[in-house]
Amino acid sequence: MPEKKTAIITGSTRGIGKAIALLLAKHGVNIVLNSRSRPEDLQSLMGKIKAMESGVIYIRADITQPKEVESLFNQTLDTFGRVDILVNNAGIHHPKNFFELTFEDWEKVLHTNVIGTFLCSQQAAKIMLKQKSGRIINIASVRALRHVGRPGNIDYSASKAAVANFSTTLAKLLAPDIQVNAVAPGPTDTPMNNWTKKDLKYTYLGRLMRPEEVAKIVVFLALEAPESLTGELLVVDGGYSLKQ
Repeated sequence: MPEKKTAIITGSTRGIGKAIALLLAKHGVNIVLNSRSRPEDLQSLMGKIKAMESGVIYIRADITQPKEVESLFNQTLDTFGRVDILVNNAGIHHPKNFFELTFEDWEKVLHTNVIGTFLCSQQAAKIMLKQKSGRIINIASVRALRHVGRPGNIDYSASKAAVANFSTTLAKLLAPDIQVNAVAPGPTDTPMNNWTKKDLKYTYLGRLMRPEEVAKIVVFLALEAPESLTGELLVVDGGYSLKQ
């Protein structure tokens, strides 16, 4: 039997990250759960993954801290011996009026959404290049699109645009052994969600998307997409961006 693949998913104890972890586990992938703080329902989540006969560990790590990121990957190698998939999902979002934004606000958003993505990708790439295989999937946002950013979350919009550009550029650097792609979710029902019923009129679905719908796209990129699919930004927004 082929060796099981191993995936690290940052910010994977709730929302989209949790849905990705569960769906990858369903496909027989070993899962490394990660968050900045230990969630109360961690044992329940790990139990569900173990029930699918996939290996699972939880590693608490702040992805904005280089030493903690390095430890995250070292512990993964110690447990599973390889890293095949990295999903950079961890992100923060604190909507605020532009003129009220502070340096600290920008710093927090950029450190988590952009620098954290860079630090994790760098560690993953070192391992994957030695393996001569691997897939990195970065979770951007529909706000990364040129015409969909909003003044009320300009720092978040800018950070996710940076993630999209970083993904395209990294794909050039790591080809042909590693495929790098990004996913841009639209209005999704998650704990970080600040979408309102008013926003729903801008979607062709007329509803918020489910985290599981985004997870299906990530799993496709991680396991099923051909090697020729790299450097792409896949928009998964129920048509939201078409009406903007």
